[in-house]
Amino acid sequence: MSDDADYWQRWVARLLAVLAADAEAQLTWADEHGVKNAPVADDVRFVLHLAEGMAQRGSLAPEALRDLRAVGRLLDEAGVLGRTGLWAESLAAEPAWNEVRTLARRILVAREGDWRRPLPQRVPPQHLCD
Repeated sequence: MSDDADYWQRWVARLLAVLAADAEAQLTWADEHGVKNAPVADDVRFVLHLAEGMAQRGSLAPEALRDLRAVGRLLDEAGVLGRTGLWAESLAAEPAWNEVRTLARRILVAREGDWRRPLPQRVPPQHLCD
């Protein structure tokens, strides 16, 4: 795998770790970092775009692509991707996040054998999403 492919694999894994985490861990992490909906939505959109190319090059399993597409559909149908405000509020109010969590876990288990991953310490600057 090329250095670029490794980089993008880590990028996808970072988002999947956030999406797969237990609800309590997600809420704590989102509150601690003041994460807003917009950067999460941007990350989901970017990973969906990235996943298409990765799958074409064989660096993402077809099942993972299918599950990522399902994540995008769920969040789009729930109107989550267009919401403003804090992500913690969306997590607490929107049942679609439970299904997203299940899909993200399935992808991680298939790729790495376990879904449990540490949540990233670095988040996008939240002031850019105001």
